[in-house]
Amino acid sequence: MKRVLILEPYFGGSHKLFLGGLQRSVVADYTLITLPARKWKVRMQLSAFWFVEQICKMAEEERGFDTVLCSTFVDVAVLRSLLTTIAGWNPGARICTYFHENQFAYPNQIQSLDSRQFTAINFNTAMASDLCAFNSHYNLDSFLDAIKVSLKRATDMKPLDCVNTIRKKSMVLYPGMDYSSIDTVTHGKNNDLESSARPVIVWNHRWEHDKGPELFFNALYKMQERGIAFRLIVMGQSFANNPSCFEEAERKLRDEILHFGYVETRNEYADFLHRADLIVSTARHEFFGISILEGIRAGCYPLLPANLSYPELYDEKYLYRHGELILRLSEFLLHPEKLVDSEAYKLTQRFDWNRCKDEYGKWLFE
Repeated sequence: MKRVLILEPYFGGSHKLFLGGLQRSVVADYTLITLPARKWKVRMQLSAFWFVEQICKMAEEERGFDTVLCSTFVDVAVLRSLLTTIAGWNPGARICTYFHENQFAYPNQIQSLDSRQFTAINFNTAMASDLCAFNSHYNLDSFLDAIKVSLKRATDMKPLDCVNTIRKKSMVLYPGMDYSSIDTVTHGKNNDLESSARPVIVWNHRWEHDKGPELFFNALYKMQERGIAFRLIVMGQSFANNPSCFEEAERKLRDEILHFGYVETRNEYADFLHRADLIVSTARHEFFGISILEGIRAGCYPLLPANLSYPELYDEKYLYRHGELILRLSEFLLHPEKLVDSEAYKLTQRFDWNRCKDEYGKWLFE
């Protein structure tokens, strides 16, 4: 059996969900070394050194891995250089990096000079990895386009063929999805809310600026002003410094709120998704969108930006263009459209782990 070492310095959220599904779906002997999902800048700068220290603590005969799987919070260039010094390390072990995101396309809230060091780490990681997989074409294309721009600064070092080097060893592998917790919810859509005739909107993203919560809540305030009825479920991971718009929204929308805050269990999360009719994204960046697929699987009609990763994953009828959110939201609330089960299945099933596990096996081992 192939031996896989997983190095994940940001073990939480979509990264944790992805690795859990991978281990359940692709047969291998896995060893995980992880760090909690916080302090992402420190993780990118220093986790490679820490991982090497942990590997050195293993018995020498346990270090013969076939594959090392990293996320982009690992500086693979540093990692690779240090691994060669470890006794018992398999020099033929392939290093695969899965790009859940790339720092070039991430909309920083505050532009700072240090952002270049993190894009550089992503760049170096792609060059130093044996193989790279990206979770969408948008992620891969935005990464390669940004590298082209970066290389233009190297006016006295031409030709640098880094873009083609990375492209040749890269592919798009959509993240596998496990819908079991959502599919096991048995009650019907809005079983306790149908008499109110108020459609339920769900927002189930991280409580951070890049998910565009201000745009979402401002659109809801417009619905209030126009007397358009709705109910609201807000979930997602929150942090110590949440955008202030969440506190304001909880106050202003108190009469519409069914739930507002993090939910502790997958079953409770799935239950709330099944109570909703519409799932909305106002993301300023989205490299794939696991939470949207989860909502669709539960029968929520999606209303998504017509950019980022969404156009490659969804038909145009589910997308809104810049400036159209309020119009499209009001149209749905006044004339709700049910997402039929067959359409929900069609939109989500192609990402099921059972459909994509073979591709991951080839990427990791062949």
